Amino acid sequence: MNTQRLQTAGKCSVVLASIGLLAACTLGPDFASPETTTPTTWFTERPQPLATPSRAISDPIDLVWWKMFDDPQLSLLVERVASSNLDVRLAAIRIDQSRAERGIVASAQFPTINGNASYVRQQASNRGVFTKLGKNAVGATAANGTPGGAGAITGVQIEPFDAYQYGLDASWELDLWGRVRRAVESSDASVVASEEAMRGALLSRLAEVARDYIELRGAQLRLQIARDNLKTAKQSQDIVAQRAAGGLTTDLDVANAAAQVSTVAAEIPRIEQEEAHLMNALGLLLGEPPQALRSELATPKPIPPVPPKVPVGFPSELARRRPDIRQADANLHSATADIGVAEANFYPSLTLNGSVGIQSLKVQSLWNWNAEQYALGPTLNMPIFEGGRLKAQLELRKAQQREAAVKYQQTVLTAWTEVDDALTAYEAEQRRREQLIEAVKYNRRALALAQSRYKEGVSDFIEVLDAQRSQLATEQLLAISTANVSGNLVALYKALGGGWETDFPVAGN
Repeated sequence: MNTQRLQTAGKCSVVLASIGLLAACTLGPDFASPETTTPTTWFTERPQPLATPSRAISDPIDLVWWKMFDDPQLSLLVERVASSNLDVRLAAIRIDQSRAERGIVASAQFPTINGNASYVRQQASNRGVFTKLGKNAVGATAANGTPGGAGAITGVQIEPFDAYQYGLDASWELDLWGRVRRAVESSDASVVASEEAMRGALLSRLAEVARDYIELRGAQLRLQIARDNLKTAKQSQDIVAQRAAGGLTTDLDVANAAAQVSTVAAEIPRIEQEEAHLMNALGLLLGEPPQALRSELATPKPIPPVPPKVPVGFPSELARRRPDIRQADANLHSATADIGVAEANFYPSLTLNGSVGIQSLKVQSLWNWNAEQYALGPTLNMPIFEGGRLKAQLELRKAQQREAAVKYQQTVLTAWTEVDDALTAYEAEQRRREQLIEAVKYNRRALALAQSRYKEGVSDFIEVLDAQRSQLATEQLLAISTANVSGNLVALYKALGGGWETDFPVAGN
């Protein structure tokens, strides 16, 4: 007897060891992040402007880059985005969804156990299969009322009966080929992709808030310039009117002066509309209704200045920092793991099934172990003919993985292009602004000389009008350029990935 038990235990050990070895098998390719070629510096073959007041340098990026503008109100608005922006909140909800989906997939790694209980009142057919059972039929009696027996086959009367049952059912599919493990791996990567999508949404909204705020301050500056020029035009109109009253000029100068006043005044409503639009745009980004931010933004403030030095980090950090690159990497990981799932579907699946319970025709017997019933055994399913479905599914997963690989390459290339374009734009706009500063200085001098010459009667009023138009135009261009310089710095930090590498603000519920 002991020898037989040892032989049985040995066989069980071999079976369990074999199952363990099979369960350790994982089909499909293992994922490794693609290698990307990165330049050693951002400034390769890039001319270094020495005259620009703000230069990019290869120092670590400041995680809160918006504070470099030294504008407390801007910092306050930016830091409200994580908890207020609706796009960020939607991205946070999608993270919860992907984590829940991951939990659904991971549940296949564990057995399923279900309890059950039932009661049924049943009447079997007197002309059905039970009539063949004869004396073994449940509740069978002969037509003459005697208990069923061999002679009762043709005259069986089956009585209705009650059946009570309760118990447990369990099943567990062994992950022999790593199908579930690959599915969980794919889901894990999808969760990471959702998290990176949230980082990307947050970075985009932070940049939009900073950009709209800078444009708002630029619009308010242009509005002040237009109002100052309107005062100047009205002063010139008064001078012309006085000279016309004294017979020192003609009605042509009076008409030209009045036209200049109306032309400058016509610019003000357009800029006021732009100011209101930018306030509403900021409100929308912060989840506020129209005009909600007017009380705190209506007072004009200077355009946030750029710092003398702008740390842009190192090229090797870009792929680890940009959310879209990390999201593309996670999507590629998920697509690679899906290949393993598709390959595992070609192989047999082994499920362990078991059930235990009590079944009785009487309530009194439900606690009697003699009413026990159980079933235990494995189920083997093997795909034999699927009409090409499994093969097509595998080819689909491989094509999706190749698509994800190309998208990753495309995302990296786009990132490098955006950084290079942003650096170029930042430096070029500063050089443009320096020239506009000089132009404004000379236009102001030209206007002062034209007004003096007109008062002295040396020149006509056309020179004054030309000087006023040139001054207004260059001052407006300078205001736009100043806002563009700060806005281009925002675009540069957005292209660089914003500075978050492992952490980010959590959106409120």
